[in-house]
Order: sequence, then structure tokens, then C-alpha cells
Amino acid sequence: MRIHALQHVAFEGLGHIGPWIAARGHQLAATRLDAGEALPQVHDFDRLIIMGGPMNIYEEDSYPWLRAEKGLIRQAIAAGKSVVGICLGAQLLADVLGAPVVAGTKKEIGWWPIQLTEAGKNSGLLAGLPDEPMVFHWHGDTFAIPEGAVHLAESEGCRSQAFLFDRRILGLQFHLESTPETVEQILAHCRDELVPGRYIQTEAEIVAASPVRYQQINNLLETLLDRLP
Repeated sequence: MRIHALQHVAFEGLGHIGPWIAARGHQLAATRLDAGEALPQVHDFDRLIIMGGPMNIYEEDSYPWLRAEKGLIRQAIAAGKSVVGICLGAQLLADVLGAPVVAGTKKEIGWWPIQLTEAGKNSGLLAGLPDEPMVFHWHGDTFAIPEGAVHLAESEGCRSQAFLFDRRILGLQFHLESTPETVEQILAHCRDELVPGRYIQTEAEIVAASPVRYQQINNLLETLLDRLP
């Protein structure tokens, strides 16, 4: 499979997606939008992966490349490609699919559980997975579930955690790709967001996560990426 990744900042990279690509023998190309790199053509890839970033999807004046990125995402969806959006990437997908993206009432930062919805449990994508996995979060904005999409998961702090559209377009508000190294990177660049809050952990709580916890979320990631058409 030919995979193209869209990256918005240097410190939010592919994480465990990289080893998954290597282990499956897929091809990888990537675009750093913040570095002014050119976007691919739709015929250049089979699956588009849209990573996270600290910007918001509506900040097009500050990040003009967002307009072109949204255009590429629309083209990929129209062309029948498989698309995965993570955090900011999921918000971009929701926006392109016509759902509002707004500032959340509460930020979620750290390790918090999500709950699969009944539709999620009954979906082929999530069949047999834990009903309430502990995952890594770092987001302030949120989105409505796009019309026609399956609402897969929610959390106490954020209703819209995951959706599946047309069985091939997957939006994840949380980070299953995280590794100790990627978490260290986001902490180094965004630790000023660790202010007291109901769903904001301290840095000590975040870095205390065991290797087993990372292995669990990475295993979930691999299952979803393998099952997605």
C-alpha cells in the first residue's frame, strides 16, 4: 500500500505508525505542511494519514496551507481513498465532511479512558476490542459527528472521540500512535497547557505511564490500520 502522511509540526510525527508501515511492507511518503512542502496528487497514494498539531482547523489566516490541505482531503474522499485523521487530523476530516469543529468546554490532556458506543461495539472495525481502553489525549477543540458517520467512541470529557465514515474514513480524536518519545516531544513543546483542569493530568502523571500501556494503545492502532480498507 502507498501511504502518504500529512504532518503539521516537527514534534507530532508518525510515532508507532512508522513501525507498522515498515512491518507491513507499505510505502511511505510525507509532507510537512508547516515547512512549505508540496502536497501530493491524489493518484500518488492509496491511504492518507493526517497527523495532529497545535493549530486549529479554522486558523486559515495564520496557516494558509490549511485551505489546500482541506482541498486534498476532499479529493481523497471523493476518489475513494482510505483516510485516517488523528486529533487535528480528525477535526479536519469532520470539517471537510460538513460537521462543525469548535473549542471544547474542557481540554483533555493525558491518559483517560474512552468508551465504545453500541454502534462502535457492533462495527466490524472495533469488533473484539476492549470496551473501555485507556488512551492518550492532547486536545482542546472538538467536533460533531459528521452526518452519515458511525459514532464509534466517547469519553466523560468529550462526546466525539472517534467516527467512521463510508467504512474507510476514520477520525480519532485521541493518540494511539503515541510512544514515550512522541509524548516527550509534545511535552517539550506544549507543557504550558498543563494547567489545573478536570481532564488535564500533570506531567508526572503523564510520564508515569508504563511500557505496557504504550504497547496496548499501539496494538489497538495496528488493529485499526490493518482492518481499514
